[in-house]
Amino acid sequence: MMPDLLFTVENDIAKIILNRPKAMNAFSEEMIDLWIDALQTIRDTDEIRAVIVKGNGKSFCSGGDIKEMAAGKGFYYSEEDRVSTGLARKNSLWKKVQRVPLLLEEIDKPVIAQLHGAAFGAGLDMALMCDIRIASEDAIVAESYVKVGLVPGDGGAYFLPRLAGIDQALDMLWTGKALSASEAKEKGLLTYVVPEDELETFTENYVKKIAEGPQASIRLIKRAVYQNQTMSLRASLDMISSSMAIATELEDYQEGVRSVIEKRKPNFN
Repeated sequence: MMPDLLFTVENDIAKIILNRPKAMNAFSEEMIDLWIDALQTIRDTDEIRAVIVKGNGKSFCSGGDIKEMAAGKGFYYSEEDRVSTGLARKNSLWKKVQRVPLLLEEIDKPVIAQLHGAAFGAGLDMALMCDIRIASEDAIVAESYVKVGLVPGDGGAYFLPRLAGIDQALDMLWTGKALSASEAKEKGLLTYVVPEDELETFTENYVKKIAEGPQASIRLIKRAVYQNQTMSLRASLDMISSSMAIATELEDYQEGVRSVIEKRKPNFN
């Protein structure tokens, strides 16, 4: 039996592959546990330079397991009590699913979601919490919680309005309507939309280019962009001047300057 999530590292690029294709990569407890383990490894391993998150089969991720919900077993199957009380249902999110966005917040490396097929509910939210989203033209996205009388439980109400704006977020959440890849890109939810047969190659090339860049600068840039969302101008400028002071002490800065003068491709450390 293959695990419900595959985690690999090759050429300093990590891949998190959701692996329940017969269930549209809906969550399972094993998947979430392995996802948490993978993110902790990525956070703590300097050699990993970038991350790709994608799904096996015909879909990216459909979020909570609707069959388990229909059977009254919660958002995913578990041998532990996840449903008998409100606290048990809360903990099924807080102690499991919500660990994913919280761990992603601690990772300074670029995290790229590769979407195809369906990305619904929490599946879409898992993509929204990544830094970049690359989708094939066949991708369909929806904040489908309202269809089953739920609220966005893993960060959709946090990430979606920051990308699409409050009115667009409420429209998607209140109606649960599905968007095509082109419509989602128009609303700012997707970074790139490419033909289905080019998705793998496009994503691999994009991530490889980032992985070849100056890693300290890339991680400082990510930290600056996210922290700037809640900082004053003065605090932001103070922080970025410290980052600049660090960056200019590194060999990658010297190599970058030399490569421009010598009109060649830089060889970053």
